[in-house]
Amino acid sequence: HHPSPPCMIHDHGMTDRRSSHFPPPPTEILRNPCTNSINQNNSRNMSFFHQIATRSQSINSLLCIGLDPHLKELNLSQSSSEEERAEAAYQFCKRIIDATHPHAVCYKPNAAFFEAIGAKLGCITLRRVVDAIPEGIPVLLDVKRGDIGSTAAAYAEACYDETDGLKGDGVTLSPLMGWDSVQPFVTGKYSNKGAFLLCKTSNPGSNDLLALTLQNETLFEKIAKLTNEWSQKAESESPDSSSATPSPPRLGLVVGATDPHALSVARKSAGQSIWILAPGVGAQGGDLDAACQAGLNDEGSGMLVPVSRGISRASDPAAEALKLKDGINAARTAVLHNREKGEKSDGGIAPYQKEFLEFSLKEGVLKFGSFVLKSGRTSPYFFNAGLFSSGSALFKLGKSYAAAIMASELVDKDGKVTFDVVFGPAYKGISLGALVTAALYSDFGVDTGFAYNRKEAKDHGEGGILVGASMAQKRVLIVDDVITAGTAIRESHQLLQKIGAKPVGVAIALDRAEKRSLEDPLSAVQAVARDLEIPVVSIVALPQLQEYLKSSPDYDEDVLKLVTEYRSKYGV
Repeated sequence: HHPSPPCMIHDHGMTDRRSSHFPPPPTEILRNPCTNSINQNNSRNMSFFHQIATRSQSINSLLCIGLDPHLKELNLSQSSSEEERAEAAYQFCKRIIDATHPHAVCYKPNAAFFEAIGAKLGCITLRRVVDAIPEGIPVLLDVKRGDIGSTAAAYAEACYDETDGLKGDGVTLSPLMGWDSVQPFVTGKYSNKGAFLLCKTSNPGSNDLLALTLQNETLFEKIAKLTNEWSQKAESESPDSSSATPSPPRLGLVVGATDPHALSVARKSAGQSIWILAPGVGAQGGDLDAACQAGLNDEGSGMLVPVSRGISRASDPAAEALKLKDGINAARTAVLHNREKGEKSDGGIAPYQKEFLEFSLKEGVLKFGSFVLKSGRTSPYFFNAGLFSSGSALFKLGKSYAAAIMASELVDKDGKVTFDVVFGPAYKGISLGALVTAALYSDFGVDTGFAYNRKEAKDHGEGGILVGASMAQKRVLIVDDVITAGTAIRESHQLLQKIGAKPVGVAIALDRAEKRSLEDPLSAVQAVARDLEIPVVSIVALPQLQEYLKSSPDYDEDVLKLVTEYRSKYGV
């Protein structure tokens, strides 16, 4: 006889698997049929990911609803009893389930918050919550298990057993101990179950390990590729007896919506049939449009967006769930539309570019009107990067630069950046260079040096005009806001060559993409690229601004007309 694994429900002396300290849960929706769910009898015979796909299609949703009864949200005193915590947690989750089940592809209770209720009633409460979820809606237990042998088998039994366990349909797992840590959850008597493997999670610290490069690929890319390999291995060991033909993969991936680049790479590595769970939209700052652009498969599906706090803290959870479902559907519709018309053709606009333009307009950095430039031209728009003057704006600015750099020729065919140090020329470039260096690391796991110069030499301390990482014999990326005449960039280029550094590129926020004069066919940016023989990468250029105006409901035809005429007259 093996000892009971964690969260196996052995309530000695009880036969109904419920605690005697609180009344039995209401019976109206205890895993019973509900009017909005798929055919319940059929769903019992489906594999986990077949359930997910069928449910998603039947209610036209990609929303996964998290059930996280954090003790701080239960409005209890610090002296509350375990019984009080258990009942409050159950009612917290039951309220969400009752309000939102028409819109939920699945529910994702986080086991940690239930275990924190107490050793006696935590797992019993989690099982009560699972039983309160309408039949036909899959239950994904967020347990993040990762062990081998009999321990992994015990964890699987605790998660899946319908009598004494938690009766889950799928789980989240750490794959870092290999196939044998995953095998018990998707083979044998659990061959109809499924698991999402932690691949590139939404926390910044995920870069410490998951973004490490192994030969020619990152660790998270390797994990993404293993989902298919391991799913095939599971199928060969324990063929799926469900009606699905061919059998869907038994494994999916957890990839944070906070890292669209990783989402895109994971989707490419895993293929079209793998489901991705993309946490991080909302409270963690993930951009829904960018996540959908990167993570959806060719059919506009294959990705679940989990939301917990955004719904649990809403005054009307039902309305918030519907709003989120509709928002996700609007994003996926836009993605499919843009893919159909080939958004990345000339003048196309990428998600990070759209986001950059939107927050630039919000901050007043980018304005439309009539502006006389230093050149004497009257421009219909004006860009002043000095107005990026708040923490949130600077944070987004750094992310935009990093996204533009990683989407450019400054990344080689193996996915590695072609520079060792980011250089910010005084004065604006100093803060910009620091932001870019930090964003490259936080968003893409790219750790480079950072350096800048002073305009006046310092005759004490470290002395000189250069501060930060050594650039001698290093490849250097120069970062600035705009290129007007190109003088500052040329001076920086000369300075770097003088100390033995190798300038390999320039990154700027905005490329006005206009001729230096009506007689000169080149723009200032093109002239710099030609003369210095290095690429110049911008977050956006005039063509993207024009494309943004075409699709934005916030600006009328007059603004678009003025920008179009300006580009026609001065654009390169």
